[in-house]
Amino acid sequence: MDFEKSSRVKKLEEELWSFMTEAVLPAESVAREQRSKLQDPHEPPHIVDELKSEARRRGLWNLFLPDDRFGAGLTNLEYAPLAEISGWSELAPIAMNCAAPDTGNMEILVRFGTPEQQGRWLEPLLEGEIRSCFSMTEPDVASSDATNIATRLEVDGDHVVISGRKWFTSGAASPLCKFAIVMARNTPEGVRDHRSHTMVIVPLSTEGVEVTRTLPVFGYDGGHGHCEVLYKDVRVPMSNVLGEIGDGFGIAQARLGPGRIHHCMRALGMCERAFALMCDRVGRRIAWGRPLADQGVVQQWIAESRMELEQARLLVLKTAWMMDTVGNRGASLEVSAIKVIVANVASRVVDRAVQAFGAAGVTDDFPLAAMLARARTLRIADGPDEVHVRRIAKAELGRERLVV
Repeated sequence: MDFEKSSRVKKLEEELWSFMTEAVLPAESVAREQRSKLQDPHEPPHIVDELKSEARRRGLWNLFLPDDRFGAGLTNLEYAPLAEISGWSELAPIAMNCAAPDTGNMEILVRFGTPEQQGRWLEPLLEGEIRSCFSMTEPDVASSDATNIATRLEVDGDHVVISGRKWFTSGAASPLCKFAIVMARNTPEGVRDHRSHTMVIVPLSTEGVEVTRTLPVFGYDGGHGHCEVLYKDVRVPMSNVLGEIGDGFGIAQARLGPGRIHHCMRALGMCERAFALMCDRVGRRIAWGRPLADQGVVQQWIAESRMELEQARLLVLKTAWMMDTVGNRGASLEVSAIKVIVANVASRVVDRAVQAFGAAGVTDDFPLAAMLARARTLRIADGPDEVHVRRIAKAELGRERLVV
């Protein structure tokens, strides 16, 4: 495995750091102020459009897409250090058109969309003119077992009809969000196999679609809302189906691999910012006549955080390299491993930073409280830790090995 950065990546990395320090990080306070004055709390602050224009000018647009027909054509390994830098601020992925859930939806449309679907939905997403959402998780079933998904899909001539209730459809409340990709059951209740579900493009303006509420996560909504959405006899053309009826699980797996590693890449950047804030804080705060940095327990926090971050990063890079060389399926166990490891490292590192800041760490004067909410959520999002741990354990127990 060779993790040496190409000259192109080094140049993009340098440009991205300049973008972050000159534009994105200074814009955070502006975005908060603008958001507080908006009538619609889910409308993006005006500064976001300025950041998008600046990102495009600097060549920092759609970097996540490995398909050079639509994106930058970077490999997963090349994108990893860039995604990590963007993880320093919630504004950066949005500004660069590299934010979830749009990234996963664009990848689906690139790989599985028809030319008509790509023209209507992919192209405006690539241009950053609209946003999208992904409707899979449901409140009434344990969605960690995706075969439980109960939202119904019925074929009616040249249309499909969808009925059900979803939640954590992130971004659905944004006025820029124009469509959802919905996972729905196309077989009778009780049939549990991997041909039981289908993915469908559903414009949010369709009759029967209702965003019933937004759900804060530990008091935060990220500015776009994690939404509960009701689909009541929603009728859309058969041409909105992605792939064929029954292809939903295969498409979901193709989407979730890159989505999970992108979350991990960005989470490492979030951790590095929390770590930097912690190191700065303990060097400047005095207690009992000495900087906090002189305290043994604080030095333990610093050392453990650095070691854990380096280990997590190396496994993320290995996983990215494997996805590039043996494919997403060949790297699926590694994807599961980093999903667990990075989320837990992020929770520990950010929690230590909060502790180092004391009372200030749990306020909104610093980004740590919001980071801790995101880090803890990552242990559930895209499959809870326990699902991935079980999968890895089963693979190891089924592996032939030398016993002496």
